[in-house]
Amino acid sequence: MARTKQLIPSLVLILGFCLAACAPQPTDAPALLATPTETPPPLFTPTPASRSLTVCLGEEPNTLYPYGSLNTAARSVLSAIYDGPLDVLDYGYEPILLEKIPALADGDAQVNSVTVSAGDDIVNAAGNVATLTKGMELRPKGCRADDCVIVYDGESEIEMDQMVVTFTMLAGLQWSDGAPLTADDSVFSFELASNEGTPTSKFLTDRTQTYEAAADGVTVQWWGKPGFIDPDYFTNFWMPLPRHLWGEESPINLARLDLSARFPLGWGPYILKEWNTGKSLRLAKNLNYFRAGSGLPRFDDLTFLIIPDPNTALSALVDGTCDALDPSVRLDGQVGLLQQMDLQGQLKLLTAQSATMEWLGIGIAPAAYDDGFNPQRDRPDFFADKRMRQALAYCLDRQKVVDTVLLGLSQAPDSYLPSDHPLHNGNIQTYEFNPQAGAQILENIGWLDSDNDPSTPRQAVGVTRVPAGAPLVVNYYTTSATQRHQVAEILRESLAKCGIGLNTVFYTAADFYAQGPDGPLFGRHFDLAEYAIGVNSLEPQCSWFTSAQIPTDKNNWVGTNISGYANPGFDSACQQALRSLPGEPAYTSHQEAQAIFAADLPSIPLYQRLRLAATRPDFCGFTLDASSNSALADIESFDYGSHCQP
Repeated sequence: MARTKQLIPSLVLILGFCLAACAPQPTDAPALLATPTETPPPLFTPTPASRSLTVCLGEEPNTLYPYGSLNTAARSVLSAIYDGPLDVLDYGYEPILLEKIPALADGDAQVNSVTVSAGDDIVNAAGNVATLTKGMELRPKGCRADDCVIVYDGESEIEMDQMVVTFTMLAGLQWSDGAPLTADDSVFSFELASNEGTPTSKFLTDRTQTYEAAADGVTVQWWGKPGFIDPDYFTNFWMPLPRHLWGEESPINLARLDLSARFPLGWGPYILKEWNTGKSLRLAKNLNYFRAGSGLPRFDDLTFLIIPDPNTALSALVDGTCDALDPSVRLDGQVGLLQQMDLQGQLKLLTAQSATMEWLGIGIAPAAYDDGFNPQRDRPDFFADKRMRQALAYCLDRQKVVDTVLLGLSQAPDSYLPSDHPLHNGNIQTYEFNPQAGAQILENIGWLDSDNDPSTPRQAVGVTRVPAGAPLVVNYYTTSATQRHQVAEILRESLAKCGIGLNTVFYTAADFYAQGPDGPLFGRHFDLAEYAIGVNSLEPQCSWFTSAQIPTDKNNWVGTNISGYANPGFDSACQQALRSLPGEPAYTSHQEAQAIFAADLPSIPLYQRLRLAATRPDFCGFTLDASSNSALADIESFDYGSHCQP
């Protein structure tokens, strides 16, 4: 499925915040393996010749409609019903339903010149869809930087860039009911995604001029609107959906009909046959699967058991009820136990860093400052000086958080990109825990240890926009999740070594993520705030910290830049990178944007969250990939026992 574009994130990304941070959090690992009070009975008895696989989920799918707001379990089940159309591996895309990934170098992706005039729909210099009118700023052909932007005179014909991408599907594809799967099914999917009744982001569909299938049934072309340069162009293929079965239904109905939300027709390795609400889903091998000739899938029957309690799920794995535990089973609290059981050969533990990152937001410019800083009314301006934010980073023992809370299985990133991302800048400023360096910066700013007692908070002496004698004590807001309690305590202790006092305040997730102006996070009234944000694109998300993403009353408090950070240099570098294509000189602006971010620190990345799964010890074909949103993308290759090759 083409991923949701979020150069200008909105409510979809806010939901990403909430989903990531509202998820059930880890509890302390039990001393002994819990015994389940009830093991779900087998749903059916397979014939002696059949082979069966059972995967246990930690939650019930909330919907199986591909354009629904899918939870983790739903994405896992859909991996069995569909296959691709693109898979992600090691920060790269692999074609599944396509013959190849389109590329500019191969000619199946092109940047052409197109003539536009007054009244045409374009993407203007600011990146917004607009009707071309006099006085509008736009980028003529070949323009990627800000210094080549022109102002339209209202009369001339202008040459602009237009991207055209050709996708060629594999021949002979079929839906599981035997009907041909064609390029028109992808066009149907685009039509659904474009419809206002479908609850998906319209960023990409709004910037699409034409999405059209060729008469050969396997070719589809995407035309972007003039001025839209998309570095992710090779993913602009919409996941096919069955026009022959769903075409007569309204998009609004498709979100709730059993036809599409509970038993969607697919082309993947398995067909959903039975959904026993709250207990299980039973699937059978798809005989029309396009990879059946390679002996896939490996099993005749697939059952998903729903076991929300992680202790019960772990016991079910050990006693053979489950062959594998999906990442939707919240195993965070059992990592130590799982590692021990792995060493003892009782199971196989799978770990990977996820695409969700835990952040410490810094209240650089609270919403109260939007009408100007008032020292009589407003909170002291603790964080306007970037040196203060750098000192804070030196005083945070993030590595202890990783080693203690995540048992060393993750990392403390140095930017908004993980260190193994191909576009990560390895030469940016970094901040390993160094309370001496942090204390020295604080001294230089004017935060002094007046009583020569490091255990007491420093006091302001000549700090800009901070009253003389004010103690260096700040509030730390986050949710009441167990893991965040652990993180906050470690960070409180490490900040104290620099003379920074911390008042921790824990909210319910609903209150913490409430929309502004009331919610502390999106309402921008906090000193420090721990939150999580995830991403479903491989493109660097520098736009999270651009000034356009500051939640304010004017944009209905929608945005990801909750720190209120504003730096025109960062905005320019980020936007130039986002409107450039891989291989173009301007694409290197991603490196510049990361360097500015690391020096300015609008927020401090704490750690990447973990994705965990477990299987029986003789299981094969299952891996976790940090760059992929689909943990079970290779479910057709799963196997166990003597069928696994050494």
